[in-house]
Amino acid sequence: MDLKAYIDHTMLKPDAGFEDIIKLCGEAQKYKFAAVCVNPCYIDLCSHLLKGTGVKVATVIGFPLGATLTEVKVFEAKEAILRRADELDMVINIGAAKAGRWDYIQSEIEQVVTAAEKAVVKVIVETALLTNEEKGKACEAVLAGGAHFIKTSTGFGPGGATIEDIKLFKAMVGERIGIKASGGIRTREQAEALIAAGATRLGTSNGAALLT
Repeated sequence: MDLKAYIDHTMLKPDAGFEDIIKLCGEAQKYKFAAVCVNPCYIDLCSHLLKGTGVKVATVIGFPLGATLTEVKVFEAKEAILRRADELDMVINIGAAKAGRWDYIQSEIEQVVTAAEKAVVKVIVETALLTNEEKGKACEAVLAGGAHFIKTSTGFGPGGATIEDIKLFKAMVGERIGIKASGGIRTREQAEALIAAGATRLGTSNGAALLT
């Protein structure tokens, strides 16, 4: 299996510096990964370094808690597009999800998708904090909100991607949107198993290691 096209090469740790991001982009270009995924302050740098390479620039919105105001997420999305981000990974308001406010979740997704214009929007639902019923409701909200992917985890929560969650998502969304597995992907075997279960993108800081 050729993993390269599945990988969002990720660097979201709070102490990441310019040299870390330059290295990330160099590796992404070398291995021809799908994208890099970075905090918003590095969009400009990545857009410059990866221009013309075919590697997309992804950034995060409302990260990592999802508890910022919808208006702030919309502003982040607009700024990311102005700075030439290709893909936006937004975190839902998990407290609203736990309270059953799926109308709020859907509206927030719709607003970010509108602000993103033609950019790909991936919706992070932090599966480790949701019940299976809530995961199903999250799939429905992501579909209804017009996003392009549902994504398992921030990597900052209590758990990461699991085979069971990917299979659940696949059963819910089919081929209508993409499924991004993220959080704790450390081995090639794990990556291949997630893809076999239905993942169409992998978010990992171990991209280069997965290819060996």
